[in-house]
Amino acid sequence: MRITVMTAGEQIISLDVDSNETVENVKALLEVESNVPIQQQQLLYNGNEMGNSDKLSALGVKDDDLLMMMVSTNSSSGGAAPATGSDLGMNPDGSALNPAAFQQHVRGDSNLMGQLFQTDPELAQVISGSDLNKLQDVLRARHRQRSVLQRQKEEELALLYADPFDVEAQKKIEAAIRQKGIDENWEAALEHNPEGFARVIMLYVDMEVNGVPLKAFVDSGAQSTIISKSCAERCGLLRLMDQRYKGIAHGVGQSEILGRIHVAPIKIGNNFYPCSFVVLDSPNMEFLFGLDMLRKHQCTIDLKENVMTVGGGEVSVPFLQEKDIPSRFLDEERVLNEASGSGATVPSGFTEKKNNTVANPTSQQPKRQNTSEGPEFEAKIAKLVELGFSREAVIQALRLFEGNEEQAAGFLFGG
Repeated sequence: MRITVMTAGEQIISLDVDSNETVENVKALLEVESNVPIQQQQLLYNGNEMGNSDKLSALGVKDDDLLMMMVSTNSSSGGAAPATGSDLGMNPDGSALNPAAFQQHVRGDSNLMGQLFQTDPELAQVISGSDLNKLQDVLRARHRQRSVLQRQKEEELALLYADPFDVEAQKKIEAAIRQKGIDENWEAALEHNPEGFARVIMLYVDMEVNGVPLKAFVDSGAQSTIISKSCAERCGLLRLMDQRYKGIAHGVGQSEILGRIHVAPIKIGNNFYPCSFVVLDSPNMEFLFGLDMLRKHQCTIDLKENVMTVGGGEVSVPFLQEKDIPSRFLDEERVLNEASGSGATVPSGFTEKKNNTVANPTSQQPKRQNTSEGPEFEAKIAKLVELGFSREAVIQALRLFEGNEEQAAGFLFGG
């Protein structure tokens, strides 16, 4: 059954005990919870003092009953104290005055040990062991936890009686209410949505690029398919890189675009498909299968079946399990640190910005950009941005028409 004990300091302690438990054993549990030695405890039920040898059932204590605990300065109350009572006291930091005597006393009571294994398994384990230093550490930790809880209760109580016109007090009340809401939301998530706290493994599939097997990261949030310089070299494609397509890839951080490989074969399942790549100087991502090729080859990401289909369903390949993905790909913290520390791009959501050339889709030759980008160029950008176009689109259009504002506007409106 569960009983509630209220101390003189208004601390409320809940205990799960047997109805045939003796009052002395209840006091031993309270000693651990309240840091008040057994010999200084006086337990009252319905205003009457309870003797150490009395059983709870004999005194009429029932489930959910309330007991009062008074603290006395002598050890003569509640029946005769054990001969070793002076050894069972606690230090101000919560540790036992005599840890060996405390351990022996608790070990000798099977009912008390059973209660501890239910309410505090860690403490029960160290009491059953032989490491007295660890026992003292656990007792100190419990004392600190109780002190923190007591302080929080005192602060909450003080806020209840605070001046309603005190701005600082109202701010603390608001913060306490907000934190309570957060804690309740966290507890609800743990109960109803525990998978939300698990790490999400990104989507990888097996592919071959120019005959070389790779673990391809599938990312529909990336504008283009990318390959790292080292991976392109390993696949024998670096010699095909067109350096006229240099630029900057923007995402979380940024990375230098070294060029573009216009076409190379990739093998998905048993089928071959043509693919183009942007080559990045990015050490943390070998090969990323982006939105451009996902669209081109009519790919479907089926999370229910955990597969990616290609070519409208002609090929289906499973996403890799965590055990099949190289550990360096799963080291997400390292990747993020590299991205923020060295400027390397994190592929998800990355977009291309060519800062040296703009590709001509008909002739495959780069257009010459306007090199006189000064205050006048910025003024043209501002005018076109006011019309509702994005700054990136405006800059690209102005460069495409070598700074001609009217032609750039016509191009934007026509697109």
